[in-house]
Amino acid sequence: MRTWQLLSVALLVTFALLLRADYAGVAQQVYLFKPLSTMLVIAIVFPAARQPDDTYARLVAVGLLFSLGGDVFLMLPRDRFVAGLASFLVAHLFYIGAFTRDGGFSRHSSTALPLVALGAILFSLLWPFLGPLRLPVVAYMLVILVMAWQALERSRLDAHDGAWWAAVGAVLFVASDATLGLVRFRADFAGSRALVLGTYYLAQWMIATSALVRAGQLAR
Repeated sequence: MRTWQLLSVALLVTFALLLRADYAGVAQQVYLFKPLSTMLVIAIVFPAARQPDDTYARLVAVGLLFSLGGDVFLMLPRDRFVAGLASFLVAHLFYIGAFTRDGGFSRHSSTALPLVALGAILFSLLWPFLGPLRLPVVAYMLVILVMAWQALERSRLDAHDGAWWAAVGAVLFVASDATLGLVRFRADFAGSRALVLGTYYLAQWMIATSALVRAGQLAR
């Protein structure tokens, strides 16, 4: 637990430095602190992922590695948006694998309906502005909404300890990406970067922590 606490504090520090660098427009510091923050999240899940029988933690760890790739693509000076989107899409596929590991893929609709409504609203808001990015963005939206759906279902069914950590993390991930999509394709607003980055790292931290709770390495 002490390692988790230290890494969580370190993540909070690097996130604060990243946010300051992002608002100040200091690209070199962003290039340092953004991947470093994600690597700290990966380090959080490592104690559980190294256990030979913990497939859940390993799937989460691989998802975080693809997220790291997505972070790098999206922060590059040249526009690597599609590559970043693809990296995060694969990350969500691994998260789906983790969230369905214990109880299988749920088809229960109660948690899906709010996500479908959210997806429809985002779709209608973004569609006219997507241009040639329509197909990759819509594909990504579908995958991340399925990821959140399965995380919520796992929490609803209480398939394993730590399920609510992953569920909250998944919802925060959707909130982060929905905000990012609106900012990129519609209009920016004051505080958008803090909101996008804050919800993103909180989401990843909660998903990583869910693996420790599930493995019994952290109190529920």
